[in-house]
Amino acid sequence: MAVVPPKTVVVVPTYNERDNLPVLAGLLADLPVPNLHLLVVDDNSPDGTGEVADKLVADAPESIGVLHRTTKDGLGRAYLAGMTRALDEGADIVLQMDADLSHPASAIPALLDTLRTRNADVVIGSRYVPGGSTAAEWHWSRRALSAWANAYVNAILRLRLKDATAGFKAWRADTLRALDLPSVRSNGYAFQVEMNYRAARRGFTLAEVPIRFEERDHGTSKMSLAVQLESALLPWRLRFGRNL
Repeated sequence: MAVVPPKTVVVVPTYNERDNLPVLAGLLADLPVPNLHLLVVDDNSPDGTGEVADKLVADAPESIGVLHRTTKDGLGRAYLAGMTRALDEGADIVLQMDADLSHPASAIPALLDTLRTRNADVVIGSRYVPGGSTAAEWHWSRRALSAWANAYVNAILRLRLKDATAGFKAWRADTLRALDLPSVRSNGYAFQVEMNYRAARRGFTLAEVPIRFEERDHGTSKMSLAVQLESALLPWRLRFGRNL
């Protein structure tokens, strides 16, 4: 009897990523990963990204899906919607990654292999473990801010992660179900930290593998002042909050 490979769903939130999305879909399709699916979560992009996603679905309905949301209410909300859909549709593994090509699709096999061989519950694509790196185009101030953010989060929450703010991860489905996704409240990039903290608090094993984080070629960053403020306040709320 043939063994069915685990269903792996890559959840990719999009907002104005019409140029990057087809490239990412092609990179995923070329990976030597059986039973790999792409789920696009589009927040009503005014540039037509949703229509691009629909075309991708029409061309490959067996491996690509799209979730159209009518409002743009943050990265965290989009990820939660996509993760919930993936779990409802029978995913065994859920990957999360950005649409802007900053996360290398070529690293996905390594994330999945680590999930399997190291008995990990979530694997993080890390810029700061040996072998990891950031784009050469990054200004020194951006490197310093990223390093400071990770030090800040780890000092407060004691996660012992080299890249606690990373957004490129592979989750076991059972791990996500145990995190009580409907109760996650953070948004923006703080979402990454809250998910890591919830996993660590519940005793799950978090592993890191090195990646090279690239600069986007098309489009603009969605980082805002509100997102930065939430990211600064969240670790304290998690540390002293309850019911997480």
